[in-house]
Amino acid sequence: MTDDRPHLAVIGAGPAGLAATVAAAAHGVRVTLIDSAARAGGQFYRQLAAELNAGRPQALHHQWRTWERLSNSLAGHVEAGRVRHLTDHHVWLVERRLRQETGTPDGDGPRDAFTVHALLGPEQQAPAEVRADAVLLATGGYEKVLPFPGWTVPGVLTAGGAQAMLKGTLTVPGRTAVVAGTGPLLLPVATGLAAAGVEVAALVESADPKAFVRRTRALATQPGKVAEGAQYAAQLLRHRVKLLTRHTVVQAHGDDRLEAVTVAALDTDGRVRRGTERRIACDTLAVGHGMLPHTDLAETLGCRLDGLNVQVDDEQRTDVPGVWAAGETTGIGGAALSVAEGHIAGRSAAARLNGTEPDPRTWAPAAKSRTELREFFAALDTVYAPPARWTDLVTDDTVVCRCEEVTRGAIREAVDGLGAGDVRTVKLLTRAGMGWCQGRMCGPAVAGLAGCELTPSRRPFARPVPLGVLARAGETEADRPMAAPPDVLPD
Repeated sequence: MTDDRPHLAVIGAGPAGLAATVAAAAHGVRVTLIDSAARAGGQFYRQLAAELNAGRPQALHHQWRTWERLSNSLAGHVEAGRVRHLTDHHVWLVERRLRQETGTPDGDGPRDAFTVHALLGPEQQAPAEVRADAVLLATGGYEKVLPFPGWTVPGVLTAGGAQAMLKGTLTVPGRTAVVAGTGPLLLPVATGLAAAGVEVAALVESADPKAFVRRTRALATQPGKVAEGAQYAAQLLRHRVKLLTRHTVVQAHGDDRLEAVTVAALDTDGRVRRGTERRIACDTLAVGHGMLPHTDLAETLGCRLDGLNVQVDDEQRTDVPGVWAAGETTGIGGAALSVAEGHIAGRSAAARLNGTEPDPRTWAPAAKSRTELREFFAALDTVYAPPARWTDLVTDDTVVCRCEEVTRGAIREAVDGLGAGDVRTVKLLTRAGMGWCQGRMCGPAVAGLAGCELTPSRRPFARPVPLGVLARAGETEADRPMAAPPDVLPD
């Protein structure tokens, strides 16, 4: 029996994608939720493997009741046949086809049709396709990484990586850790590692706490966030974690394994204050400098960006008809903001796919929360900025692009000697950003060292794709060879 309900494809099963899925499914839309992980939750609600039989997984998480509500709603919609949840699907392209290309008559049905192309399974080799009337992008964000001498030594990892190990596998990266960088993520990482038995020798935060005093208006709108910060501070005291504010990591030491880090104080201009260096013994350094939005799929669809974020209207619609976006891809703002945006996007998409005008009154509480949280996180962005002179610490022999092993010296030569003035030209001259990660890791560093802005790269695909998959993409069923056909998931 053919299901003729409008079909929405939601990409990403984190807080925004989950909220959008359950909201759209509850309002008469058939939803396919597509995610690269084996279980829903995204990075914020990263779930332990079922084989671990964890007795209290909520001990690793915040906002657990919100997760339970979203998870239970998803399960109910899946059981009722309103949602299809596809796990281990790694989306590499969303293809938009205009109505005249799909044969849909004018005035009947959606304006656009979409094909979501994915690679299936851990090996990311087998192709899969999902066809839908509209797409909602909830692709989240990724960590911003800035290099410094010794950052490639084994034992140095991102703050989010350390948290993912703990949440996803109940393992810790080492026995003695330093958590460093800037941003609100450092607090749960430091307290989580300490609670798991790791000796956290220091939390090294480059921001100045006094900067919050000038932003009391934004803080006053989120008393829950302020209380959460106070709880983290209490946990740091309880675990005797030394807090060093307005400090930064100058160098990581070690050959085959991290042995220590050198940290130093910063002056008001973001420069290292000479003579303040101190060495801290550790076998793990968890470092992070904030987050950046995942916009690859939005860029290939032609969605307008506002800086590095996908630009959306009050309904979370992009400027591309049939495409909505929610969560960190529209701007970094945490799980609560992602849930609010996902709820609005799901309701809006459901109404418009059903041919009715959305009523903003139905999502008024979520809209109010969205406004306040955006203001709150805009204030945090100004406080949690990386040190203004972080580039002063990067020596010429420091590797900046790990995939292609490009050093600061090579980038300096491209800029000063060959006249490169943007990230793309540096990439062409040095290969920085041409590796497996396609510049996601080194892009911010290359831009900072080249003295130019970090701009969207508009890649044709969101991830590396086997040539065989590209050769078969877009074939009709009659064209495809009978051996090993792709997993096509049509309406």
